Amino acid sequence: QVQLVESGGGLVQPGGSLRLSCAASGRTFTSSPMGWFRQAPGKEREFVATINWRSDIIYYVDSVKGRFTISRDNDKNTVYLQMSSLKPEDTAVYYCAAGGRWWNVRPRNRSSYEYWGQGTQVTVSS
Repeated sequence: QVQLVESGGGLVQPGGSLRLSCAASGRTFTSSPMGWFRQAPGKEREFVATINWRSDIIYYVDSVKGRFTISRDNDKNTVYLQMSSLKPEDTAVYYCAAGGRWWNVRPRNRSSYEYWGQGTQVTVSS
């Protein structure tokens, strides 16, 4: 059974940092692109960042560029999202996902991802 399990979420003050992790089990995702999405209350799930298997193709949504960094450790079958200079508008449930065959065409599109984690809550508030 394929599982993606996120961790590392929590409550942080504006300007603070968090590192999210996503551990994969059930199969190896070392050759799969991986991505992070987020969903705030009352809003659609939106793309945040994605990385290919060799870590040489990376995309971010404009709102997190310069603040968030996506990375992966293929030996550990884990992908990370380092978040810094957090803002209240970053508050959301963050999901990791494993990309499928359409990733090369639409890397920022939800439909290009085959497997999803259950999400981890990130709350940025003073």
